[in-house]
Amino acid sequence: MIIVLIIICALVILFFVFYQKRKNQLLLRNVEQQQRFDDELLKTQQEIQEETLKHVGRELHDNIGQMLVMSTMQMNAALTAVNNEAKIKVNNAADTLKSTLDEVRALSKSLNSDIIFNLGFEATLKNEVARLNKSGLIDSTLSITGEKVNFENKKDEIILFRILQEFFSNTLKYAEAEHLNITLSYQEQLLRIKIEDDGNGYDIESVAKSSGLINMKKRAELLSAKYNLESQKHKGTTLTLEYPYRTT
Repeated sequence: MIIVLIIICALVILFFVFYQKRKNQLLLRNVEQQQRFDDELLKTQQEIQEETLKHVGRELHDNIGQMLVMSTMQMNAALTAVNNEAKIKVNNAADTLKSTLDEVRALSKSLNSDIIFNLGFEATLKNEVARLNKSGLIDSTLSITGEKVNFENKKDEIILFRILQEFFSNTLKYAEAEHLNITLSYQEQLLRIKIEDDGNGYDIESVAKSSGLINMKKRAELLSAKYNLESQKHKGTTLTLEYPYRTT
């Protein structure tokens, strides 16, 4: 009888262990499937977003840009038909139109992923910094150290630039910052990026669910990049990224 009870207990224990193991395997499989689904969903969202930005960039360049070109030509033609008193005002208006045209062209380049793909990450970033400085909204600097490394995975350049672009946008919208400093450090295994502004700063916990911050972090995850965002009220915001050069 004792032997029978021992056998029954052993069978119950074996069944429980097997059941738990099977249950854990199913849970792990579900987690992995959910992770794959989330990754694919994020990639799809990124692709849709890139296509939308590309379309907006083309529209800015082809349609709005052409309208501004025509307006600039008409304004220049008007200069010859007005008296000296009005020429100064017309000339100022022509200069404003030209500046607007330059800004639209620069903006269209930063939105169109095809241009980013062709220019490369570093050149695109330099153009964006120049655009920010030209806008007069903020004083931006870009420092580069180390020997430049060309990304083998070209799509990563676009994703990485979008992270920085999101940070720039947040700084201009909310930070009321006067200075924006960007540092690229090319190292043997990775590219280290540090961006700092001297704006208002904010409580990270209170804005953790912001769509902009979530997008930045998710994009970094797509790149297998280390992501660290720090901010304090009245002490500015700092973003540090460590992007490992990827070949796939």
